[in-house]
Amino acid sequence: MMVTKVKIGDKLVGEGEPVFIVAEAGSNHDGKLSQAKKLVDVAANAGADAVKFQTFSADKIVAKTGPKAGYMEKVGEKESVYEIFKRIELPREWHRELVKYANKKGLIFLSSPFDEEAVDLLDELGVPAFKVASGELTNFPLIEYMARKRKPLIVSTGAATMDEVGEAVSAIRGTGNKKIVLLHCVANYPAAPEDANLLAMSALKQKFKLPVGYSDHTLGTATPLAAAALGAVMIEKHFTLSRKLPGPDHFYAVEPNELKAMVEGIRAVEKIRGAPTKKPAKAEQEIRKLARRSIFAKVDIPAGAVIKKEMLVTLRPVIGLEPKHIGSVVGKRAKRAIKRYEAITWEKIK
Repeated sequence: MMVTKVKIGDKLVGEGEPVFIVAEAGSNHDGKLSQAKKLVDVAANAGADAVKFQTFSADKIVAKTGPKAGYMEKVGEKESVYEIFKRIELPREWHRELVKYANKKGLIFLSSPFDEEAVDLLDELGVPAFKVASGELTNFPLIEYMARKRKPLIVSTGAATMDEVGEAVSAIRGTGNKKIVLLHCVANYPAAPEDANLLAMSALKQKFKLPVGYSDHTLGTATPLAAAALGAVMIEKHFTLSRKLPGPDHFYAVEPNELKAMVEGIRAVEKIRGAPTKKPAKAEQEIRKLARRSIFAKVDIPAGAVIKKEMLVTLRPVIGLEPKHIGSVVGKRAKRAIKRYEAITWEKIK
């Protein structure tokens, strides 16, 4: 059974609907409520549909002895990975205020929960969908806990095989929850454009019969625009107030003016993309007539004369029979005299 659309808040996500744009604030609040609110402001000003944060506790997401990701080393993070996560936690007491603030700004508030208490908090606050981060794709206990809340799950698939995506989808469906949006994703920060492999969206859609979008980690906005053109029903993009800010996730995110330009670009792409049909546009009707040829008399043709090929010429506009019919015209007789440069129609021959 194909699930073509999923409702998130008051918006439908799926084919034929506007691309659902998620402005991913992530951890770029840097532990400051005022900065988190500024990020909400930026997302609203850009015209995004939703602003997304991450709800985790360092104690419940990473071992204190765990290694840092390579990209964290590159941006000069000196602390342990545990200390980094501790520093960029979104305090749970801020959530209620941020949900209200986002809603006031016309945005849907979303977050990626990383433990069951986080799921409960977001559920209690009325967050309309849960985001499954790529790293949690194989964490079936957490995924199933989310799914049992009966809300839509937005599932990122970074670093996953098709079989792993299938196992996660089966785990969710096993709870009776069919409201799933898959996001193709490349779990690298930043991701190289040549790794984006946007055609994987089509493979995911064909395999799982679900709405499919794209979560982007490349630099700039070209890749999400291309994803929208290829049919992504949702686009998620990290953004920041400034790439110069210290922290692990600022350097690859887009800045406010870029986020706004990306949203505007996606809305333009929606119009350009059109529908999966091939037919003349209304605006083409005049040119369709004026730029195409039809069969004309090259010479005066007497009534009753047998029409020969050399008596005919194909010229613009198409006000008579199209050139594809010339073989059927040759050998016919003129019902009446046909003047030079008069268009040939079926009524004039027999």
